[in-house]
Amino acid sequence: MPIHRPDTVTRHDSDGKDNPCGPFSALRFSDDGDLTQFGAFVEILPPGSKSSIKHWHAEEDEMIYVLDGEVTLHEGDVVSSLHPGDAATFKAGIAAGHCLENKSSENVRLLVIGTRAPVETVTYPDDNRRLSIDRVAGSRDWTDHAGQPATNPYKLD
Repeated sequence: MPIHRPDTVTRHDSDGKDNPCGPFSALRFSDDGDLTQFGAFVEILPPGSKSSIKHWHAEEDEMIYVLDGEVTLHEGDVVSSLHPGDAATFKAGIAAGHCLENKSSENVRLLVIGTRAPVETVTYPDDNRRLSIDRVAGSRDWTDHAGQPATNPYKLD
């Protein structure tokens, strides 16, 4: 049984200069374990950062569990505060975009778990974007909501 610890697991850090969500760190437990059916990682959001652009998944369930700090959940038009021990679940196919925002003065740590479908569409309702993922073919294609080629909204120019 492989054991993965926070000090040995692959850590992805971003200073936030190249994306609109701000800086973050991710401890990639499921990737280091070569898991294919679900993803699990710890995300660390400094003050002022967001977990993502508001989005929803067509085929993949997603769940977050707050480990440390207070985080603001945006889901559709609803805004809620989450604290350590709180969880939020996002069922596949529910067209309500969600993201998390750290409005506090301390880091937030979240456990993020999601299923991994062979083919997935992620919709970004506020940004006129869709991401089509084909894990079998290894492709990721961005389009607008009308299906025309589009840029990746996470890449700042």
